[in-house]
Amino acid sequence: MTGQGGKGGQGSLRRRLTLARRDLARTRLTWTWLRAVVRSLVVSFVALTVTLALVPGRQVPEGDVTSVVLLVLAVLLVGALLRPLLTRITVITGVFGLLLTGFLAQSVVLGVALALVPSIEPIDFPEIVLAAWLVAIVAAVLNWVVDASSEEVFLAQVLGRSVRTARRTEVSGPGLLVVQLDGVSEPLLRQAAAAGSMPYLTGLLRSGDYRLRTWHTGIPSTTPAGQAVLLHGEEAAVPGFRWYDKAAGRVVRASRPDDAAEVEAAFTDGRGLLAGGGTSVATIFSGDAGLRALTMSHARLPGSERGAAEYAASRSGFVRSIVLFVGEILTEWYQARRQRHRDVVPRVDRGGTFRLLRGLTTVVLKDLSVAIVADQLARGVPVVWVDFLDYDEVAHHAGPTRAESMHTLESLDRALRFLAELAEEVGRDYEIAVVSDHGQTQGATFRQLTGRSLAQAVRELVEPGEGGTGSVADDDEHRAPAETLAPANLLRAGGARGHGLVERSAATREPARPADVPQVQVLASGGLAHLYVCDRPGRLTRAEVEAALPALLPGLCALEHVGVVVTRRDDGALVVENGRGRRAVAPDGSVAPASAADGDDPLAVYGPGAAADLAALERKQHVGDVVLLARYDPRLDEVAAFEELVGSHGGIGGPQTLALFAHPEHWDVPEGRLGGTDVHRVLVERLVTLGLRDDEPVATEPAEVGR
Repeated sequence: MTGQGGKGGQGSLRRRLTLARRDLARTRLTWTWLRAVVRSLVVSFVALTVTLALVPGRQVPEGDVTSVVLLVLAVLLVGALLRPLLTRITVITGVFGLLLTGFLAQSVVLGVALALVPSIEPIDFPEIVLAAWLVAIVAAVLNWVVDASSEEVFLAQVLGRSVRTARRTEVSGPGLLVVQLDGVSEPLLRQAAAAGSMPYLTGLLRSGDYRLRTWHTGIPSTTPAGQAVLLHGEEAAVPGFRWYDKAAGRVVRASRPDDAAEVEAAFTDGRGLLAGGGTSVATIFSGDAGLRALTMSHARLPGSERGAAEYAASRSGFVRSIVLFVGEILTEWYQARRQRHRDVVPRVDRGGTFRLLRGLTTVVLKDLSVAIVADQLARGVPVVWVDFLDYDEVAHHAGPTRAESMHTLESLDRALRFLAELAEEVGRDYEIAVVSDHGQTQGATFRQLTGRSLAQAVRELVEPGEGGTGSVADDDEHRAPAETLAPANLLRAGGARGHGLVERSAATREPARPADVPQVQVLASGGLAHLYVCDRPGRLTRAEVEAALPALLPGLCALEHVGVVVTRRDDGALVVENGRGRRAVAPDGSVAPASAADGDDPLAVYGPGAAADLAALERKQHVGDVVLLARYDPRLDEVAAFEELVGSHGGIGGPQTLALFAHPEHWDVPEGRLGGTDVHRVLVERLVTLGLRDDEPVATEPAEVGR
């Protein structure tokens, strides 16, 4: 594998001259540049004037405009001088420095600037902190009024910092950037192209420089399964978003950092896509990256990286994100209220923690991810993978094609354009691929349609009136960004693996069950559910399930909004059934011929590949003793998810299994139907072609905070 070597003196000088010329071209005295400078001064003047008027006491004599102007200039000057020092402090102090600098950087700048303008009365430090945040809030509101967003300002500053970093970095050669648009299906991207929601990516496709393909996720159509196969080529380790490990006697959740780390450690061979010096950003699994930033299996902020540090110390970094975070919460409150007022159906409750999670995902996490990726590109990291969660988070609760969900695609398109422009300014010649891990299918939920959750329905079948069913709270997937950024995870030493007892939501906590009633765990992942008879070791056959719980299978088949019930025969074949018919599926995915006794084919509505998908699921680890697929209505393209999500994924039916893969047209990609291993193989082979890896890549130890 080729390393990150420097160029010769002549090549280095040529690149520096090129970057200097581009910088000069970008900052020449044009009307656009002049308007931007004037606007910055005006916004700063208004923000400081309003803030000084709100802070207790009279700091500025009435009518003294000159003092405020001097303060504006002092803030800009002090910021330019101090922020490099603040960034360095953040790098040295790691995570604590990131959080502390993000909160206090503006206060330090304002405090020093106030000391330089003697005509303004001194302000106590607590009031300086308050004033600094008031200035940021007022400035953000003014920029929002002018731009409808200050995103362009933020991206411009990130671009400027990255170009300066690239000028100091002696790295050349090719590189690869993979941008994951979480939850965006290939059909949805085509719809967004027609609606003009993603003009940059659409332009690449229309130009013929890029080609759009569909890759089939199979079952489960979830992020951890998708990333396991795309980043590691691993197909067998992940049967859902959450599952039950009978040998360990506990529930495994991909949104829990300890669990994600243990799952990855069990299947990785050190040869993941990012092995040998790559970077993973905002992913569940790492791809064996050297630096794992905001990665669930290594849930720490990269305090040793300047991208995160400069994000916290910049004028349009941490403070801007917090202000827009609050704005996103208010936007979500309004949009949810509008859905209720218009009686939009299907819909789900959008209150509670989702408002916070939406702001965290679409603002704070995305801004931090962009800053980190920009820093990594500027430093010449050979391969970078970043997952943007914006669309998936909003679409789960608003609906896959609802206006607020489609609006997130516009922001993602701007981020993609920014990264592409940045890739042209740094030392490496980066190729860019765009992928997704799954799509989403809309529909009213099982609980909405039946008046009870799946766990409650199973409980009634297992032991009416007693209760022997456990389930995990449905919202742990959507707490994943919070899990990654939670202080306990940021400070984790990485050695302990505390798992504790099986967790249950308050709604499903149950009294002690009779000794002769087996405990059943019901673990749903969108339109897929695994049922485990916990008191019986190993994967049970259909006969063993019937012996342990005689009423379970007939009762499940009678549930209208359960699409199919899947069990395993002694000979390894699957029995796929519902209340209208039954079929046997051989291990190779072939379906037994229809007969009058079998009734209707339960898999017909799911499409011709459903049997093969179930056979492939059967070969995965930790599959439930009974597997359920949610009912799918092909007329409306709707699925009755087992979670409270109006847009869901996990099973099959609709676009949830139709992930996208957009790649440069000249890449060697096989024709025909693509699977996850095909996409992984294409990416690995492209790295080999570019000279960025050989046939035996060597894994790099993950970077530690402060190392």
